Amino acid sequence: MRFPVLFLALPLVACGQSAPDPRGVDRDETLLTVSATGRAETRPDEARFSLGVTTLAGSAAEASQLNNSKMQAVTAALTQFGIKPDDLQTSSLTLNRIDYGKDRGRYQANNTVTVRLKQLDRASDAVLAATQAGANLLSGPSLRVADAEKASLSAYAAAYKAARSRADAYAQAAGLKVDRILAIRDGGQAGGEPQPMDSAIQTFNAPPPIAQVAAPPPPPFNPGVNSSTVAVRVDFALSK
Repeated sequence: MRFPVLFLALPLVACGQSAPDPRGVDRDETLLTVSATGRAETRPDEARFSLGVTTLAGSAAEASQLNNSKMQAVTAALTQFGIKPDDLQTSSLTLNRIDYGKDRGRYQANNTVTVRLKQLDRASDAVLAATQAGANLLSGPSLRVADAEKASLSAYAAAYKAARSRADAYAQAAGLKVDRILAIRDGGQAGGEPQPMDSAIQTFNAPPPIAQVAAPPPPPFNPGVNSSTVAVRVDFALSK
């Protein structure tokens, strides 16, 4: 008779245990989920822009030779601004026969490189030197922060503080208090670096040699600041 009594007692014990709440709150707690964003402003420390040369000639060989010569001069001009080979990347290299317009039958050669410049205070002078050396294609700049993750650290802190402040307000309105933090979910960046000021390639005629006319002043260049926005979602447990 002992065995049936023991067997019937087991379900009674199991029934007395409540399953844990999958949300992580206890029986006397209330779950509150808050989403918030944080913003940080950082001064950019590098500029990326496209520079290139387009040339016209009567033959493919002549167009290529003339283009290569000018492009080498442009590259040499950029080296005086601390731009190393790793900071130059060829982005476009084309040679085409023109079959329309006043230049029909001639050949056009193009060579464009993406330039990374870490000395923003010399950006204007670098662009001027490149154009004087023969560059007649220009696009950009794209102003960036090299260590974007480090620049966003203050935005993460601001996002969490905003979430906590909102949770305190909800809890006070409900006659409760924030008891525990159950989870913090990183929502990633909600907004990144600004787009280049001019995404289209501009073509212009290189200025005459310095010996013929006075050198023009460098173009205005204002780095300003970049803003980054991050999002966070926090689960709070509220209690009385």
